[in-house]
Amino acid sequence: MSQVAYLTPGKREQTKLNNRLAILDAAREVFGDMGFEAATVRDIIRRTSLSVGAFYNYFRSKEEVYEALADDGARRFRPILHAQSAKATDFESYIRGAVRAYFDFLASENEAWMRAPRPPEAMPQTRNTPEILAVFEEVRAVLGNVIERGLAPKVDLDFLTASSIAVAREIGDRMMARRPVDVEAATEFVVRLILGGLPSLPRVEP
Repeated sequence: MSQVAYLTPGKREQTKLNNRLAILDAAREVFGDMGFEAATVRDIIRRTSLSVGAFYNYFRSKEEVYEALADDGARRFRPILHAQSAKATDFESYIRGAVRAYFDFLASENEAWMRAPRPPEAMPQTRNTPEILAVFEEVRAVLGNVIERGLAPKVDLDFLTASSIAVAREIGDRMMARRPVDVEAATEFVVRLILGGLPSLPRVEP
């Protein structure tokens, strides 16, 4: 009988958590060193002390690992985003603060990506997990409040939220592919793009 079989339920759950975190940490390094497309499940496993079978107890593919990384990032970024909403005084200050915070978070989370320049590559689409949906709802609530206070035009709130998040994601990916990584320039581009496009959007009925 294996050693794992003797673990108490509490220790067994902690072991499972540690194994999962080991896979995520290894995947973050591998994706940073090799890029997502070139990386394989075996590359990830080699950077852990786990067996192939153990890996597949947690994830079925590298795409699932990437999704878990995205979900974990969303969970840890949400309090940062919430803090920005508390400091914002108008639409521009919220957009600027939120986008800057996201890009700073992205750069900090992906220091491995800065070691060597790499052309931008297509990344897998992540599902709307609870954590990612929570980020969407956080942004939507703040933008809705800003609109209700008359600090921004009354436009389609769902579309505004989705487009703002999508622009930040795409520019963030391109920002990380450049050397040097210029958070300030990327932030200014997104802010100006959103603010410049907002006046031309169709208005919705109150």
